[in-house]
Amino acid sequence: MKINEASKFFKNLVTETDEKSEIRVYKKFIAILSQLDNRDLSDEQLQAIEDRLDVLAVDVDRDNRKKYFKQKLTEFSSYLKKELSLISEEYFIAMGMSVGMCLGMSLGMTFGIIYGGSNGLVYGMTFGMMIGMSIGLAIGASMDTKAKKEGKVLVTKSI
Repeated sequence: MKINEASKFFKNLVTETDEKSEIRVYKKFIAILSQLDNRDLSDEQLQAIEDRLDVLAVDVDRDNRKKYFKQKLTEFSSYLKKELSLISEEYFIAMGMSVGMCLGMSLGMTFGIIYGGSNGLVYGMTFGMMIGMSIGLAIGASMDTKAKKEGKVLVTKSI
């Protein structure tokens, strides 16, 4: 399925439903497909994307369309990330905050137990998580900025 055909298909689906969460999924697909259509991709990359759209079988009628297309959107985004190194907006911020919170809480618990006893555990977790999240946010924001400058970011927010 061509990118233009898939985009038209999702635009038709938007007009067929009134459910806002379902419309949001379709609009994310439309946004990604329009950005892919506007990029300078090689013929091989375009063919690979079109083959992937065929594999996703987006044009087949489904019973629970929202659930199906939400899953296919996730698969398609993962494919674009893996094969073309295209990421969604704020991808690194989310990853950095998650990793920072985990590491910060772990280190905070460790230092809290060692230096503060039972109350130190609570304070260590709290402050460790805040500090880790802040550091992860800063690192993620810088990586997102770098990816945006390299043109590897797809805007997935609804149109």
